[in-house]
Amino acid sequence: MDYNATTALIVVDVQNDFADPPGSLYVPGGEQVIPFINRQIDAAVDAGAVVVYTQDWHPEETPHFQEFGGIWPVHCVAETRGAEFHDTLDVVEGALHIRKGTGGEDGYSGFSVRDPETGEESSTGLRDQLSEAGVERVAVLGLALDYCVKETALDAAGSGLQTALLADGTLPVNLAHGDGARAVAAMLNAGVAVS
Repeated sequence: MDYNATTALIVVDVQNDFADPPGSLYVPGGEQVIPFINRQIDAAVDAGAVVVYTQDWHPEETPHFQEFGGIWPVHCVAETRGAEFHDTLDVVEGALHIRKGTGGEDGYSGFSVRDPETGEESSTGLRDQLSEAGVERVAVLGLALDYCVKETALDAAGSGLQTALLADGTLPVNLAHGDGARAVAAMLNAGVAVS
């Protein structure tokens, strides 16, 4: 990726529950993409690009979780170790931080959250922050490819940002066989560059 001051690197949900093998929603091999992610963070910082970190940050009880009607096991509960960034992830001081699902919403995208019962969407404020910073292009990586990475990339492209998926910095959870490949196809169809 060729970073500059009009570029943002969006690092999606590299948290212990996803990237650490004991995590409650571990993405197989998730910790193995972190060195690549860290190299991209270094390159972005060196070029004066904006770095954004997203985090799932759920309440203990939310319709997002299986026991309250959702599809996911309990994960990334606010203020728990599972919600913290993985120990090996480089977290840049002064970067933008977006926490998703804080009010019990489905927080797949870094740009928007959705009420799991009504389907109503609302903004996280990320698009406005990127506009204020003069960002025109974004690169997206992190976990997991077929959910939060995909939704973040689709929202970025849909909001008019030139968007690239850095495929070496992400992996799918593959709840259903082929979810990762379908996610890449959906992004390509939406105009996201995949490299």
